[in-house]
Amino acid sequence: MKTCARFVSFVFFVSFVVVPAVASAQKLVIAVRHAERADGGSGTSMSQTDPLLSAEGEARAKRLASMLADAGITAIYVTEYKRTQDTAKPLAQKIGVEVRSRKAQDSAGLAATLKAEHVKDVVLIIGHSNTLPNVIKAMGGPELTIPDAEYDTIYIFVPATGTVTKIRY
Repeated sequence: MKTCARFVSFVFFVSFVVVPAVASAQKLVIAVRHAERADGGSGTSMSQTDPLLSAEGEARAKRLASMLADAGITAIYVTEYKRTQDTAKPLAQKIGVEVRSRKAQDSAGLAATLKAEHVKDVVLIIGHSNTLPNVIKAMGGPELTIPDAEYDTIYIFVPATGTVTKIRY
């Protein structure tokens, strides 16, 4: 629980102290890759198109919910795949926020939605190693590379400054 409290404190510090006063009305985007897949992941011989989460992935989704429960998230976006939806489910249930699904290939459309509809919101995006960098880039952020085997990083993107902070969980 200490880690959760420190994380929430860090998020509020970044969003209210580090961001210049002019940008205080801007949203904060928290981006997370889906948790571990039950089929062993991309590039394996047993890889499926739309696998469920593994037991480790389900545990990670619950850990994410504990960490982000007090982060002030008002919107959650996922892709059409079960693994992103199942990663979001524990947090969505805990905070009472509806999960919104977007096509994985529509990074530009999601970025436009975030800019238009979530100006003052803290938004969580759960995507894939090849989609999250595209959304952040489309919103004016830096180039990111998310390794295929990386499931334990939270990317905190501040659109007003274009900065991204990585936190491992």
